[in-house]
Amino acid sequence: MKGPETRSRGHTSGDEEGGVMTRSMSKKQKTDGKEESGSGEKDTEDITDEFQEFCKGVPNHLTVVEMRKILEANDQDPSGPDDAVVPRVADLLYYGPLGKCPICKGFFEFRVNRYICGGNYSEWSKCPTSLRDPPRKMEMIKIPEGIADDQLREWIKQRTEYPKRELPEEKPLKNMVICLSGRLSRRHDYWRQKIEKCGGEVARTSLGVACLVVPPAESERGGSNKTADALETNVPIVSEQWLVDTLQNNEVQPLEFYDMKPYLVPDARGIAWDTPDPVDESMESLVGEIKLCGKKGVHRDSRLHKVGGRIMEKDGIVYNCAFCLCDLVAKQNDYAIMQLIMLPDNHLHLFYKKSRVGDDPKAEERVEDFESRVGDAISEFVRLFEELTGNEFEPWEREKKFEKKAFKFYPFDMDIGVDIRRHGLAPRNLGAAALHCKLDPFVSSVMKILCSQEIYRYALMEMAHDVPDLPIGMLSNIHLKRCEQLLVNFREELKTAPGTGLAGEVVWIDFSNKWFTMMPSTMPFKIRGYKELADYVAAGYETVKDINVASRIIGDLANATLEDPLSDCYAKIGCSISLLDKESEDYKMIVKYLKTTYEPYKVDDVVYGVSVENIFEVQANPNTSPTYDEVKKLPNKLLLWCGTRSSNVVRHLNKGFQPAVCQIPASGYMFGRGIVCSDASAEAARYAFTGVDRPEGFLMLAVFSLGEQFTEISTIPEEEEVKSLEEKRMGVKGLGRKKTDESEHFTWKDDIKVPCGRLVPSDKKDSPLEYNEYTVYDPKQVSMKFMVWVKYEEQNMEVDVPEAPGEEE
Repeated sequence: MKGPETRSRGHTSGDEEGGVMTRSMSKKQKTDGKEESGSGEKDTEDITDEFQEFCKGVPNHLTVVEMRKILEANDQDPSGPDDAVVPRVADLLYYGPLGKCPICKGFFEFRVNRYICGGNYSEWSKCPTSLRDPPRKMEMIKIPEGIADDQLREWIKQRTEYPKRELPEEKPLKNMVICLSGRLSRRHDYWRQKIEKCGGEVARTSLGVACLVVPPAESERGGSNKTADALETNVPIVSEQWLVDTLQNNEVQPLEFYDMKPYLVPDARGIAWDTPDPVDESMESLVGEIKLCGKKGVHRDSRLHKVGGRIMEKDGIVYNCAFCLCDLVAKQNDYAIMQLIMLPDNHLHLFYKKSRVGDDPKAEERVEDFESRVGDAISEFVRLFEELTGNEFEPWEREKKFEKKAFKFYPFDMDIGVDIRRHGLAPRNLGAAALHCKLDPFVSSVMKILCSQEIYRYALMEMAHDVPDLPIGMLSNIHLKRCEQLLVNFREELKTAPGTGLAGEVVWIDFSNKWFTMMPSTMPFKIRGYKELADYVAAGYETVKDINVASRIIGDLANATLEDPLSDCYAKIGCSISLLDKESEDYKMIVKYLKTTYEPYKVDDVVYGVSVENIFEVQANPNTSPTYDEVKKLPNKLLLWCGTRSSNVVRHLNKGFQPAVCQIPASGYMFGRGIVCSDASAEAARYAFTGVDRPEGFLMLAVFSLGEQFTEISTIPEEEEVKSLEEKRMGVKGLGRKKTDESEHFTWKDDIKVPCGRLVPSDKKDSPLEYNEYTVYDPKQVSMKFMVWVKYEEQNMEVDVPEAPGEEE
């Protein structure tokens, strides 16, 4: 029997006078000057035209009820509206019965120019299988009893083979006009050819186009004239990844998933001197957009917070729930909020909002006054919960029992407290707080940064976790633990998952849906590969977790009546920070160590150096992390660099360094659940860098004991080897392609080695690491010693020139 690729071609003859189903198969007519081959084959155009005529004739021979019976008898999908049933039957009768989806065993259905699976891969994900040549069953079509159409039965009897359905060439960008701007990963001419090949057109201006494609760094560079025009005329602005994913998937991806507008600040040129700085205004507006601060926070869109509204509590239940649903295949990225809000006059209101992330104007939203009918309000609240999730309310709220249902929302479990992005110090209040601070002025400058809303908002914006309606900075510990477990379980799943092909891809898509449902994003995407898993999932989770710690420690500064909020927060952190004298030997040693082991950091075509603003000596919180006096007694000690986001510093100061969330074969996670430092400030500086518009950061120096025994590794270790290292608590030195010149190393006090030396090539040219990385698995082996406040400086500033045809801006 012939395989799918050779299904076509054999046609039996019949009598055309009987109608479409019994048209002649033997006639040898000329088409466009060509004859059919001697074997009776027809060309693709003939078969397609013949099929269109066949589709028109099917309803003349069968009722819709009969069509559904035929579909069911042949194990095809009989459900759906009448107008969906007719083309399914026509496809079945003409091209043969479709097989099931190889991934989920769902039914295929033809749409536009390919067959789409209508099944679910899991309760989190619609099946992504989409084929141009789906499997077909090599068997005769079954006609149920009771269908007495003789022509149909004769048709089935005569067909011993079925033609292959030839589909027109796919052009996903057909009739789309796209504008390119900025320094994209490929030259504009490259993208122009790709776009035109896929049916699109590239415009020289952003006015009136379908979208403007910009690089991720556009937000840092301030945008171009094309960007300004697009912002002014409301043209969608998307990241370059939209173009990559659209071409890769042969399908136009939703523009809103790649929206860059929230990250772009309009150019400040032409602003009058007495007009507020647009950057400051954008900061304030972004802060104002954070609409829900925690479990007891009244959503700002209800406007009931202005009249003294508060979340109702009854029998230990706080009636405030948030939900998320992300399915990249189904093009869903939605959230929902519902609250029972009690006003001072004892009128109870139900606030309900449901929307796609980032599409507030089209949100479904209502505020319903239940007056004093508490029972009715609770019943409606419970009904909505069950409608949205498919689960009962009380088992979730009291015991956190929940089972995810297909196409249903998952709870976004908030904690009681306030999100620091709203209740930290606003930019306009920082000056007054520092003025009243009794701390050393330099220490108060550090606290001013750590207590501000700005660094936490920037961190979540950079990772696209800045959904304004959801307090991601105030999650319950249960929700954070479930996110961590999801990541750990996925790493286990990957051990046995298919590595390539559609079966491998769907595993990553399913995890992406799970992750962005539990950790909502303004720009969810299909996570692919270990590097993205490390950079966007593991690192993102750790940052969100650290911001949650900061929210709890710093608390509500927006409404506080404290005379000295910075000193109060400093006391809560529990460590000691003191300015290091710039004339001291330690200060000079640290500056030398930083400059000697630093290499300029490159973002796109811009190179950044670093300069030291100040250095602070840190004495760890003795209640939560090991002290210097404890670690200095341990063997094999080094002074090493650790880079971290400013948003993570409060947690480091309060709890010390914590192990990585899991093992991932990528830098920072390669050696498992350990604490990672480096002997190169260049490595640490990558993690502390934020952006051009916020060029300051902190590098940590820690006293790091490798223990009595440690091993050197220059390849990606096997998971069993990592488990053994974790169990033995053995130190690891990961050897990079570059190392510090050992002849320049020296010993500091208390027998602590400082691996300060020029960066030189090592003999490990195939190492996955660029610089040496040191890992230990016991937090008691690491103590923070210094905090270096650095400023990133652009070293090769460029002057914009008009874009030449075919060139980048």
